[in-house]
Amino acid sequence: MAKDIHPEYFKKAKVTCACGHSFVVGATKPEIKVEICSKCHPFFTGEKKLLDTAGRVEKFKTRQAKVVAPKAKKARTKK
Repeated sequence: MAKDIHPEYFKKAKVTCACGHSFVVGATKPEIKVEICSKCHPFFTGEKKLLDTAGRVEKFKTRQAKVVAPKAKKARTKK
C-alpha cells in the first residue's frame, strides 16, 4: 500500500453553521463552515422556512397565480 497519500484526519474538527450553531465531527479539515445545519434546517425544525435563491420562490408563486383552474368537462349523455 502506498504511503503518505492519505490526507490528515482530524478527530475533533469544528463545524460552524451560518446560524451560529457549532459541533464537533471527524473530518479531513480542522474547521468547516456550512450554510445550514440540523438546528436551522426546515426539515428538522418543522418550520416552513423557504430558502430562496435568486427569487425562484416569487417566480413560482407568480406563475401559479396566473394559472387558471381548468373547467370541469360536461359528461356526455347517450340518446
